[in-house]
Amino acid sequence: MTTLCLDPYRVPWPEDYPPAEDLLRAAEEARAFAYAPYSRFSVGAALLVEGRPGYVMGCNVENASYGLSLCAERIAAGNLAASGGGRPLAVAIAGAEGEPCLPCGACRQFLAEFNPSMLVVLREGAGTAVLSLAALFPAPFLLERELRS
Repeated sequence: MTTLCLDPYRVPWPEDYPPAEDLLRAAEEARAFAYAPYSRFSVGAALLVEGRPGYVMGCNVENASYGLSLCAERIAAGNLAASGGGRPLAVAIAGAEGEPCLPCGACRQFLAEFNPSMLVVLREGAGTAVLSLAALFPAPFLLERELRS
């Protein structure tokens, strides 16, 4: 197991949200659909969206031209937009079994576009870790604009 010091980024899970474990299980289910023939590193993501039942999921999709590969988090955000949008409150990311799978820098920027204060849920052994995207990515590039829901 990889040892990461996640402590500075931890935040409490809101009591009025569905269980973080449920969101993480949805990401683990999405991981099963990943297309990762080159890296063999399958990743799933699930978004908890304000006022919307269920979760919006995505999985990584690789390409022989590596720069064209898409991360699970960006696929989930694209699926959110394609299915009517909404404000994501949290994202769960599932990589290797039992290991935390942090979003890459590009995904941190991409997710911040939708809600820079969303929560990030990761697997940590048999449990979960809840982190703050704002702490992981404190200065995203955001244009001033009226946010659409």
